[in-house]
Amino acid sequence: MKTISDAPARLLRIRGLVQGVGYRNALHLEATRLGLDGWVRNRSDGSVEALAAGPAPALDQLVAWARRGPPAARVAEVSWEAVEPPTETGFRREATL
Repeated sequence: MKTISDAPARLLRIRGLVQGVGYRNALHLEATRLGLDGWVRNRSDGSVEALAAGPAPALDQLVAWARRGPPAARVAEVSWEAVEPPTETGFRREATL
């Protein structure tokens, strides 16, 4: 049986017009729909950051979604790096960092 610690994980940074347009909430819903674990938060520099862990195809789908975002968003850049998965299950919204 796989555990969360076996799952690949990615730390995403999304830049552009991504705050004040419902991006964080929409990403939370998409990650939950995809069955991913992790979190999403706004950053004080105006970007959005998310840690997501789960099956690689679901992570790829989340990255593809992140490049579009919700209708009011204007995504300029999505970057990501492989990281250790979160220790908690489920996907949550976190406070701005």
